[in-house]
Amino acid sequence: MDATGASATTASRWPAWYRTTAQYQQPDLRKAIWQLVNTFLPYTALWVLLVWLLQNQVPYLLVFPLVVLASGFLVRIFIFFHDCGHGSFFASQRANKVLGYLCGFLTLTPYEQWRHSHALHHASVGDLDRRGDGDVWTMTVEEYRNASPLKRFIYRFFRHPLVTFGIGPILIFVVSERFPDKNARQKDKLSVHITNGAIAAALLAAYLTIGLRTLLVIFLPMMAIAASAGVWLFYVQHQFEDTYWAHGKAWEMSRAALEGSSYYQLPKVLQWFSGNIGFHHVHHVRARIPNYHLQRCHEQTPELRSRTPLTIRESLKCMSLDLWDEEQKRLVSFRSLRDRPAG
Repeated sequence: MDATGASATTASRWPAWYRTTAQYQQPDLRKAIWQLVNTFLPYTALWVLLVWLLQNQVPYLLVFPLVVLASGFLVRIFIFFHDCGHGSFFASQRANKVLGYLCGFLTLTPYEQWRHSHALHHASVGDLDRRGDGDVWTMTVEEYRNASPLKRFIYRFFRHPLVTFGIGPILIFVVSERFPDKNARQKDKLSVHITNGAIAAALLAAYLTIGLRTLLVIFLPMMAIAASAGVWLFYVQHQFEDTYWAHGKAWEMSRAALEGSSYYQLPKVLQWFSGNIGFHHVHHVRARIPNYHLQRCHEQTPELRSRTPLTIRESLKCMSLDLWDEEQKRLVSFRSLRDRPAG
């Protein structure tokens, strides 16, 4: 198995041009270090400035824009964490692990547990028979129609934008990630405990220095914004109208990567803060391409460059897509069911 979860047999089904993308997998130490410098230094400086402003009783309304800016850097730090999980940020896997744990602490995410869950996501994305590993809960039209009233209510509640992009993200990162998964491996459990221990130590240090109130009024809004942005990015990467889903035997990893992963075209500043993750079709083609090589791979591979981009305006429509229609091979809204007879 490779970093995407693909076997040699599966990989052989890829088109010929797939082999040319391997050259972009090589990590670049200078680019990696520069990314750390241009992200961690301003993020740290923002924290120092925010603490100073609050301790000098500057109105929070004036401080809040800096919290929003810091949340952008936190999203970028999560992308580094994501690359480390794929073993792609550095050539050294030990360095990836150390940075992964550090970024995991800063984003409240246990490194080993998330790494395992995300590997399952890459190995099963778009497979209707393997839903539930690191993906967004998605029911088919038939499943929804056959579900009990209670399950329909829960599903509709879960898919509501205020829950999916508002309440849900903060609950996932602040609460859910504090506990090991039901079937977690020993090293996954250990990563949860290490991360929780580091968070507890940070809370104690804040209590003894700047005060818990100062820490929380900075970090909780910052984390809420970053978590919502991160979940939104993950959502539109796979939850768009003409995405790809198929059942077990008919499922193909190459189609899931190319058709089931979007090319989210963002303005340059948002592309920078999101660490080029909008080139998600490239990422699913080669999961070990570091974020700093994704754009170059996209631009230099005609088959990837020809992909129709998903713009910000078009991506907003994704919020109303809730169910996979197996007949039409597309995601549809709850509202569309009213216009069609059951069965």
